Amino acid sequence: MLRRLLLTAAVSAATALSWAPGATAGTPSDAPGVSPVPVAPPAGPAAVFTGGPSSLFPGGVPVPARAGTALPSLMPPPARPDDSADRLTVTVDGVGGGADGTLELECHPAGGTHPHAAEACDRLDRMTTWGKDTFAPVPPDALCTMVYGGPATAHVTGTWAGRPVDARYDRSNGCEISRWNALAPVLPDARA
Repeated sequence: MLRRLLLTAAVSAATALSWAPGATAGTPSDAPGVSPVPVAPPAGPAAVFTGGPSSLFPGGVPVPARAGTALPSLMPPPARPDDSADRLTVTVDGVGGGADGTLELECHPAGGTHPHAAEACDRLDRMTTWGKDTFAPVPPDALCTMVYGGPATAHVTGTWAGRPVDARYDRSNGCEISRWNALAPVLPDARA
C-alpha cells in the first residue's frame, strides 16, 4: 500500500513538473539545468519495497523544474464558471426563538440575509481544507452516543469553494449534534 501511494505521488509530481514554462505536450522542459523526474518502473508481484521515498528516484529526490518558477495551481477549477462565488441558502426548522426560516449567506465579501454573515463566512473558511468535504455527513459506520439534541433540522444548499453543496443536518445523536455545533454560526445555536 505504501509503495502504491509513493508511486502515485511520484507520478503526480512528474505531471506537475511537466507543466513548467517551456514544457511541451506533457513532456518535461528542455531548458538547461532542468532534469526530468524519473518514475520507478512497475514492480512485479514478487517485488519487495526496501527503501524510503528517495529510493524511487535515482539520485535521491526529484529536481524542481526551475528555481523561482511557480508550478501551476493544483486546485481544480470551479465545477462551472458561474459557481465561483460562495453562496449558500440555509433553511432551519425546529430551533425556535426566531431562528427558524431561510437565510442567504454570501461570502467573499460577506453578505446576504444571514444575521452573522461575517462570522459564518470566517467559520466556513477555517473549516475548509483541500481534499475534505466541509459539509460531509457523518460516516455510516461512526459510533455515536445515543443523545437526542432536539427536533432541529437544517438544509444547506448552494456553492462553496466552487463546489455544489446539498447537506442536511439534524440533532438525532451525538455525532449529528457535534456536526451541527461545528458549523455554528452558519447554523443557529440549538442547544437546549
